[in-house]
This record gives sequence, structure tokens and C-alpha cells, in this order.
Amino acid sequence: MKNQSFARRLTHAAGGVRTAFRSEASFRTQLLLAGAAAVALALLRPPLVWAALCIVSGGAVLAAELLNTALEHLADRLHPEQHPTIQAAKDCAAAAVLVASMAAVLIGLLTLAVSLHLLDRA
Repeated sequence: MKNQSFARRLTHAAGGVRTAFRSEASFRTQLLLAGAAAVALALLRPPLVWAALCIVSGGAVLAAELLNTALEHLADRLHPEQHPTIQAAKDCAAAAVLVASMAAVLIGLLTLAVSLHLLDRA
């Protein structure tokens, strides 16, 4: 797998996104929410720093979900039986997605408040 062309590595990465999209309802939901956030940003036109925060936080949620999916697939393949340590690893990965999602929601709410002039435009 090492020293492959950029195009080949990009193909593998796209395959990972396809796998997550096909196998994870939460990933599909998060993509839908990211699209809705993009529409909201286009309509509200918040200050650039707030738009950037929304984009970065949304990307972090999707990246965390992809890592969570990768860990789940790997753990299930290597150790299909239930095991407390494997479950703890899966729970921690899911918690990472939750933390990233909560941060993204908070950033989205603050961006909305700034865009509607409910907060001083910092």
C-alpha cells in the first residue's frame, strides 16, 4: 500500500467515504446536516471567521465519524465476539463523535446568533 500514486490514494479515501455512507446511518445524517449548514451559511453570510469555524467543526464531526467507523470495522473483523475492552474502545470512539458534534452545534448556534445580530459581531 505504501508509495502509491496520489490518484490511487485518493481512490482508497473515496472508497472509505462510500463505505461509511453505505454502512452508517449516522454518517448519512451528518452529511445531510453539513449540507443544511452550508445552505444556512450561504443564506446568512456570517463573518468569515464564523463561517470557517462552522466548516472546520463540521469537517471534524465527519472525520471523527469516519475514524469511528474504521475502528468498528477493524475491531469487528479482528475480534467478532463481545469483549469489554473492545466495547470500551468503540464507546470511546463514539464519544469522540458526540463531543465533536456538540461542539459543532454550539459553534452553529453562536454563528446563528452573530448573523442575526443577537451577539456583538466579534
